[in-house]
Amino acid sequence: MATATAPKFDERVASGNLFTRFFSKPEAGATAAALLLVVMFAVVAPQFTQPDSIATILYGASTVGIMTVGVSLLMIGGEFDLSTGVGVIFAALSSSLFIYSYGTNVWIGVIVGLCTSLLLGFVNGWLLIKTKLSSFIVTLATFFMITGLNLGVTRAITGSVAAPSIEKWPGFESAAAVFASDIPLFGVRIKITVFYWILLVIIGTWILRRTRLGNWIFAAGGAPDAARAVGVPVAKTKIGLYMGVSFCAWLLGMHQLFAFKTVQSGEGIGNEFLYIVAAVVGGCLLTGGYGSAIGGAIGALIYGMALKGVVYAEWSPDWLKFFLGAMLLGATVLNFWLQRRAATGGKK
Repeated sequence: MATATAPKFDERVASGNLFTRFFSKPEAGATAAALLLVVMFAVVAPQFTQPDSIATILYGASTVGIMTVGVSLLMIGGEFDLSTGVGVIFAALSSSLFIYSYGTNVWIGVIVGLCTSLLLGFVNGWLLIKTKLSSFIVTLATFFMITGLNLGVTRAITGSVAAPSIEKWPGFESAAAVFASDIPLFGVRIKITVFYWILLVIIGTWILRRTRLGNWIFAAGGAPDAARAVGVPVAKTKIGLYMGVSFCAWLLGMHQLFAFKTVQSGEGIGNEFLYIVAAVVGGCLLTGGYGSAIGGAIGALIYGMALKGVVYAEWSPDWLKFFLGAMLLGATVLNFWLQRRAATGGKK
């Protein structure tokens, strides 16, 4: 009589141990780096952990994190954008100069800024699809064009390099309350940008994990030709991602406009690298098809902690850029090592 044998265990359907489940996530390396940074600055600068300091750190992180959400989704979709830094200023100037030129209510200027920002995102995506050039070339070109446009139009309208203050125009107070107010929480005042940042991370995570659009984004970034073959609207997805980045630029631009009441036309240059660094530190691959909105948020938080931690530790700010570069390299290498370990169950 034959004896029954137990079915052979198939390791392909194993759930994996805790190490494998956690460190296979895109944001794993950034999480480890962030925890290390917290411990380091808490030791060398005890004021780093004070509530007021935390509020300041979160604000600095949010001004990068808002843009990083859009940039992270775009990088997962296989593209990136070098015009994001000046795009923020473009949105703010579009609103400010329209209000100044036509004497309208501030809210009309806000809507104009949103429309011009979305148009810029559409143009970036449309040029990418129609020319079939790399996103590096397309957005480098628009970077220079928007940089010149910001300066040239501002000087032509105002005679200077800065937009006039819009503080006395009707609607300013209500718009400032929406885009640049402080919200009391746990005895400290938190900038509203922190809450917008968190909301965008939640929305971005939901899109990537729970929607068909999220599947399209990963497919368009990982294997665009194969995605087209199965009916994924790759072109529309990428244009939409660029418009999503522009929406984030508009939101951050409105904050800067209403927080400082004026805009310098030459600002924003170089900030695009901060957004890309935060996304890459958070686990997004430059080759596309991999990453998360949460990882980008942690990358932005690392930037915020480094920016203020250097000040609290009374280190020379001359070393900040070196520190950021080291964090980029270290987090990227750590991400690669952890993911390779997770792929083998932590055995190698």
